[in-house]
This record gives sequence, structure tokens and C-alpha cells, in this order.
Amino acid sequence: MTDGPLAGVRVLDVSTILAGPLTSSLLGEFGAEVIKIEHPATGDPARSYPPLDGSGTSVGWSVVGRNKSSVTVDLHHPDAADLVGRLAASADVVVTNFRPATLRRFRIDFDDLCAYRPDLVMVHLSAYGRTGPYADRPGFARVAEAFAGLTHRTGDPDGPPVFAGYPVADGTAGMYAAFAAMLALRQRDRTGEPQLADIGLYEPLLRMMEDFIADFRATGHSVERQGNRNPHVSPNNLYRTRDGRWLAVPASTEQMWRRLVGVMDAPDLAVHTTMTARLEHREEIERRVGEFIAARDLDPLMDELVAAGVAAGPVNSAADICADPHIRARGSLLEVDGRSVQAPAGRFSGFTGTVPRGAPRLGEHTDEVLRKLAGLDEREIEELRQDGVISG
Repeated sequence: MTDGPLAGVRVLDVSTILAGPLTSSLLGEFGAEVIKIEHPATGDPARSYPPLDGSGTSVGWSVVGRNKSSVTVDLHHPDAADLVGRLAASADVVVTNFRPATLRRFRIDFDDLCAYRPDLVMVHLSAYGRTGPYADRPGFARVAEAFAGLTHRTGDPDGPPVFAGYPVADGTAGMYAAFAAMLALRQRDRTGEPQLADIGLYEPLLRMMEDFIADFRATGHSVERQGNRNPHVSPNNLYRTRDGRWLAVPASTEQMWRRLVGVMDAPDLAVHTTMTARLEHREEIERRVGEFIAARDLDPLMDELVAAGVAAGPVNSAADICADPHIRARGSLLEVDGRSVQAPAGRFSGFTGTVPRGAPRLGEHTDEVLRKLAGLDEREIEELRQDGVISG
């Protein structure tokens, strides 16, 4: 597809909704060829999430499905397992997020597909992983966030737990799974042996919250909900400006604290020279910083803070992001099929993340892929279509 660092790597995406498709999408942005298996009748459920475009397809599909070829296969059909296996024979990586028992029922589990390609890499995302007493429980991102403890510590101290504004478990798991695919490919290339990356949806989140378990083991107390505050840093909050905007100010280092109190012209606060002291005086510090910001409009205040080297930033809406000059200059958004979408993340000296084509129509590449990769002729493809294994 491109000359990116993953050019020549073929990915068979046998997953739905977000985490698994994100994994394959990330690999596709850097050169991998991605073939997505979808149900003949409905496709990936993400195709139907509102809002819908004029064709009845989710506008979000332009991000989820980009850089992929769509092949329809009804995994429930008894002939589907061999078809998937023949496609896996030409793939380097299979990405899936069905429950372990479902993969076994479909006969497309790791051992099944290794019979077609002995050095296959499989990245298997599931709610709880392939082992343990919960292995076959269903689960989505919000279940994983609750299970990992993120939901427990999100919200106001006197209120109920709340979800983050986006299902972050899907995002963290998708990114971690793309990283896991790179590790597994490296190990496969070193040893010539097949590799299985088994990732529970909750695990990257749990790993990310580095303080959560360590603090509990040290103190015997679980970190509780603290609203926008940080249990280890003060000041660290969202503060409202005079013109009704919101500003994030996390003074996470001594240097940032000194710069902030300098802008505030508050030498009486500067006496709190350690984070321990600032946490002890958190109420006073948060109040004073809040009053300082509430007396100023956002844009001139940002100019002051930037000039002083203070890390701070506005709480952006989607409209703010689309209008931001840095976003435009950096190329963090791009146009694909007439829609503005997120660009591949990061800039690299030797290669570029690309989106050479938009999201496919359901089954758009079924015949082409089955001819090219599964070695089927027109008669065999038509028989599969007549038998209901594929559509188109």
C-alpha cells in the first residue's frame, strides 16, 4: 500500500468495533496491508453508529475503516473456517477480539490458523484475556475501565464514579496491541516460531495507572475520586477564566511551580517549595490559583503563561481543534473522502504515516482478495456466494 516501515506486512483483521480495528488501522497507517473480515449482512457494527452519512454509513467509519480492504465472510458458516485459514496463510498478523470460546467455535483460534501458516502472529484482544476464571466473560471498554479501577477513581469526591468522556480502554488497548504486534513480529523473525499476543482489554489501562496499586500496597488505602485534582500534584486542576473558558494547569514540577507563582506575583505561595508542602496546603493553593485565573480572559492569560514557560492549555472542543493554528500547521487533521479526520500520530525522520485511501464499502474487495490471496477462481467464489459464506 505504501513504502512505510511495515510495507510487505499483511494483516488479517478479524475483529469488530474499536480496539481490534484500531490496532489494524494503526499498522495500516505505516504501510501494512490490512484485509478486514466483515459479516456479509451487517459488516462491522461500527458502520451503523450515528450520525450517519447520506449512504446510511456512520461518519466515524471514515476513521475506523480507512486503509483497509473489506471482505465479507459469515464466520458462522461451516465453510468459513477454511476460507479464513486460506487467507491467514498469506498473512503475517491476524488481529481478533472475539471471546476465546467463540474463536474455538468458529475454528479460527491460534492453533487452527497456525495449521495454515506455521509462523503466524496472532494478536488476540479480549475483555479479560485467554486465561483465568473470567476468560470467556463478555466485556467492552466501559467494563474494562471499571474492572481496571479507572472508573473507581474518576469523578467528584462526593459523587458517583463516572466514565471518562471517551471509551479510553479501547484506545489504550488498541495502541498497546499494535505495539504487541511489533514485538511478536520481531520475535517471530528472530526464532521462526509462531507468536500469540494475548491481551486483556483491561490490562493496558491497569499498567498505565502506575500509582494505583503501588500506593495501595504502601498505604493500605485505594486512591479515591478527587475530581480534577491529582493525588500527587498541586496545583493540578481545570480552572474557569473570566470569559467562561476552561484552562488546564498542572504544575507537576518545582520549576513549573516557581514559574506559575511568578506570573501570579504571589511570593507568599512560593514558600511552599516541595510537593509535599503544596499537597498539605492544597486548599489554599487551589483557591488562589482559581481566583487568579478567574480574573483573566483566556487568550491574554495564555500569552502570559506561555511567555513565562508555564505548561497550561485550553480545554478544546472539536470546533476549537479544527480551528487551531497549531493543529493545522502540524497536519494533525487531514481530508479523506471529503471528510476532516485525525491524521496518523507522530512525525518520523525516515518515513511518514499515511492514509492513501478511505474506508471501503462493505465487501468491496471480496472477489479481488479471494482470487489473489486464497487462490479461488470465479466459479469457486460464486459457489461461496450461493452458499451464503460471502456476499456481494
